[in-house]
Amino acid sequence: MEKINVIDLHTHSYCSDGTFSPEDLIILAKKQGLSAIALTDHDTIEGLEAFLLAGKKHGIEAIPGIELGAECPFFHQPELHIVGLGIDPKAPILAEQMEIMGQNRMNRNIQMIAQLTQIGLPITIEEVMENAGGEIITRAHFANVLLKKGYIYTREEAFTKYLSPGLPGYVPKALLTPTQCIQTIHLAGGISILAHPTLYNLAHDQLDFLCKELALMGLDGIECFYSTYTRSQRKNMMKFAKKYGLFPSGGSDFHGANKPLIRLGTGRGNLAIPFTVWQDMQEAIKEIRNSNHA
Repeated sequence: MEKINVIDLHTHSYCSDGTFSPEDLIILAKKQGLSAIALTDHDTIEGLEAFLLAGKKHGIEAIPGIELGAECPFFHQPELHIVGLGIDPKAPILAEQMEIMGQNRMNRNIQMIAQLTQIGLPITIEEVMENAGGEIITRAHFANVLLKKGYIYTREEAFTKYLSPGLPGYVPKALLTPTQCIQTIHLAGGISILAHPTLYNLAHDQLDFLCKELALMGLDGIECFYSTYTRSQRKNMMKFAKKYGLFPSGGSDFHGANKPLIRLGTGRGNLAIPFTVWQDMQEAIKEIRNSNHA
């Protein structure tokens, strides 16, 4: 049997909440036998330049991407994630949005530090920034600092006691709307994908409604392959993709040591995404870029 070329269209580096450098992701992808990999860090394009250079250096197709957080207008969900694939890192719209989101993140981080300090868990923005390493600070970095300072015994305790919605150290994100995320990705020349839809804890009919509404907003695809999917979930996502004319996409959501059970390319051993999934999106990306220059 002919071996298929496999890819991974959802990964993270230490520029957001992963533990690998962009180049180390490329090196690992080559070691794992992948033919293409996308870097989709949360709300940042910081690692894309190094990632693209590494792809050329090591002979792996490096796909520039991003994962944007969006407010969910339905079902009282706090947040959706929309992946952009094939974006131009130098697109002006990305620089504009990164600046706005960066200021929103910093305001949120300072407020979370103030609230933690108020309940007797003093930490500083410098400590959290040092732990994060890159420009993106997440709740995982707050958890690491709380653990390092001896305020908690496990990282999980940070989320069950302090850093989850409704708890004293939590501050909600300032998020873009789904339409803003989709438009930002399109103006950057990329294709928009709903990330890991099963993680939003929606019933089947709710997921159906969400896919329909997002497709009307201009969504291009949906992750039909993902590390935690069961076989029936994968089939359901493929049905939604077909029903609403969405491209099937997917990936491992690799984070390195921050998600130790997830392997690049294979997830939990259940992934083998063929290169044709990425090939099928290429014509749509060309059309988006042509319309941007029309």
